[in-house]
Parts: sequence; structure tokens; C-alpha cells
Amino acid sequence: MESIKEMAITLGIKGALQYVEKDPEKNIGKIIEWLEKADKDNTISGQINAAKSVLADPNSNWSKLVYSLFTDIDSEVRKTLFENFIVNTMVLSAKKREKIMKEHHCNVPWAILLDPTSACNLKCTGCWASEYGNRLNLTIDEIDDIIKQGKDMGVYMYIYTGGEPMVRKNDLLEICRRHPDCVFLSFTNGTLIDDAFAKEMLKVKNFVPAISIEGNEQATDSRRGTGTYQKVLNAMSILRENKLPFGVSCCYTSFNADSISSEEFIDSLIDFGAKFAWFFHYMPVGNDAIVDLLPSPEQREMLYHRIRSYRTTKPLFTIDFQNDGEYVGGCIAGGRNYLHINPNGDVEPCVFIHYSDSNIRQKSLLEAFKSPLFMAYKEGQPFNCNHLRPCPMLENPEKLREIVHKTNAHSTDLQSLESVDHLCSKCSLYAENWVPTAERLWKDSHK
Repeated sequence: MESIKEMAITLGIKGALQYVEKDPEKNIGKIIEWLEKADKDNTISGQINAAKSVLADPNSNWSKLVYSLFTDIDSEVRKTLFENFIVNTMVLSAKKREKIMKEHHCNVPWAILLDPTSACNLKCTGCWASEYGNRLNLTIDEIDDIIKQGKDMGVYMYIYTGGEPMVRKNDLLEICRRHPDCVFLSFTNGTLIDDAFAKEMLKVKNFVPAISIEGNEQATDSRRGTGTYQKVLNAMSILRENKLPFGVSCCYTSFNADSISSEEFIDSLIDFGAKFAWFFHYMPVGNDAIVDLLPSPEQREMLYHRIRSYRTTKPLFTIDFQNDGEYVGGCIAGGRNYLHINPNGDVEPCVFIHYSDSNIRQKSLLEAFKSPLFMAYKEGQPFNCNHLRPCPMLENPEKLREIVHKTNAHSTDLQSLESVDHLCSKCSLYAENWVPTAERLWKDSHK
């Protein structure tokens, strides 16, 4: 009976998507209507109401962004991504994940991040990935098995990190072919994207790059190497010419905070053809991490205000990974919304937290979700009632210390093992200095 309902939902939304294709500007509301009918248990009512709100004004920046997906993106790619994201990742997956969570009393993530390889063709300042060297890789069959296990639990969103995932681009395309019902997003430096790869993306239809860029040319090249910025622009040009969707990934530090949050930079991303931008706060991970790269409270507050301002004016979907905690109830790691698997197979609660008590070569994903480390995350979340202080490492370092010591999780930094006490000591002063600003902003936003 349940499968019949799911089939009806799928067919209904597919029909709505086809209807919208005929006249997007006129018929976009049809998708919202179908989603409301399909969401019998109000699982995604919040997202539906938000979509209705932002699309109410056809001249709003959000409406312009949505309509641009119909003018700028290849129709077959768009149909596949809409179907995989809306039907599989948002609607049908929710009940599967909820069932597993209730049965096993553990978190089941909405997305799984994994590193296909530790290899990278760049060596960026402040990036821990280069510490791993090029020795570590998940085999294509291991990646395939992770996705099979994930889909059985309702996970249809997979995000590649690294290392540089595009070092394994042929394998990534093969995984897309094996799992055409999933969405694959890859954080990438963009330098290995060429026209041949773009043509393959058009064939698989379910692969989306998020290209790293640090602001203007000087800011990008100073961290990633001379000439990187121009290579990034070339990759974006290739993707845009082939009508392929892409976004950007921006790490803000004490050195580039102003440049990376400027209106000029945001406008340039829109001109380049990006549809989304992830902003990540620099994390002092690794024994050789440069603590001076941590943004000041004033810089972080500037990002907080500027990015929220752009959301009301710019046709670009922006995510501020650290400052948007209030929208997702604080920390989303530890399998609550996502987790990370490194190229050695270690299952980590977060891409920034390099400690583990499970490995996919010895445990199933479900066993990892139920491990002491992941259960400690589940029991501890939220780590702070002020969701502008969400992280158990950056803003609440005493919490990560406690979790790692209690669960006997081990460091997964294979180049240079870092104790949790060493890592958290680098965050203590930052956490203390951020408190007054975080408390003021939190109070102001909840008046």
C-alpha cells in the first residue's frame, strides 16, 4: 500500500514538473500545489511555505533565480535534478529516514559527504586536505556500497569533498550512471573541469560542481596559487556555455572577509552564472593550522549581516554554514543532517571534526550511526541554545573535548595525529571572544 502511495506521489510531481516546463513563469505554483498534496504528514511543510512566500512576487530576486533555472540550464539536466531533489531527496526519503531513526534511536542524515581521494593538485593555505597526501582512496565499489546502504535508509544526496574529487572524475561519472536517482554535488577547485567533462555531465545529468573561490583574483591566488582564479573562471565559462548548473564554495578568513562578502563579488558570481554560494567559516584543523586566519567577531558579524541582506536582493541562493545555525536548530553534524567519510573510510561526525570510532571497512553505515561517538552527538545536540554558537569545536570547544574523551574516538588525521585538547585549545579564545556578539545578535533576531 505504501509503495502505491509513493508511486502516486512520484507520478504527480513528475506531472507537475512537466506542466511547469510548458510555461515556467505562469505554472511554477503547480509544483507547490502538488507538494502540498503529497506532504500528507507535513514533513516538509516548512520548506513548502517558504517556497510559496518567496515565489509570491514574480519580480523578487528569488523568483528571478527560479526562473533562471529554466532559461540557463539544459532542460534534461533540470528535469533530472528537480525530480531527484524534490521527489527522492525531499519527499520520498523523509519517511524512510524517519522509520530507521525511530526503530534504531539514532540519527540518519539527509546527506552524506565523502572523500573519494586524498589527492589534490593544489596546496591551499590553511587546508588540512593536503596533509593526507595522495595515498588514500575509496574504491569505486566502496563508494557504490556507501550509496546503496544510504539509499536503503532514504539518503539520496551525496556530496564529494577531498582532496580534490575531480582527480577521480571518471569514477565519479560512473557512480552517477550507477545511481541516476541521486543528486551528486562536488566541492572542487575547478581547475580540472574541461569541455569533455562538461559533455559527460550533460549525459549523466545528476552531477553539480561547487567551485572554490576566495573572493577576487588576488585573494584566490594568494591562498590557492598563482593562476588559479583564471582557471576557475574558465571552468565556470565552460559550464555556463554548456547550460550546466553550478555554484561556488567560499571560505572566509581574517584576510579575505571583506572581499568575499562585498556586493561586487556577489554580483560577479551571478554574472559568472553561479546559482548558489556556500560560505564556510575557516576552521583551525590540523597541527599546523594558522590560527590567525580565524575571522574576528567584527568580521563574522559583517558576514552575518551582508549575506542576509543579499538574500533579499540578489538572485543567488546563499548558505552561511556557521551563521545560519538558527535556521536548522544548531549543529547539523553527527548524522543529524549530514556526516563525513574520509578517504581512509573513517566515518566522522563532520567534515571539520577529524575524530572517529567507526570505519566503513569494518562497520555498516547503520552501525556507525549507532556508535558511541555518533550517539554522543545525538544526545548533545544542540550544543548551545544560541544557534549562532552551534559548533562543539569552534564555539563550544569543551563539548568536543568531552565527547571525544568519553567515546575514545581517535584522531583521523593520518599525516599528523592531532589530540582533541590541542585542537580545542586553538578555539577557546575565539569562542570566548565571539560570545558577546553572538548573544547580542541572537537576542536581536528573537525580539
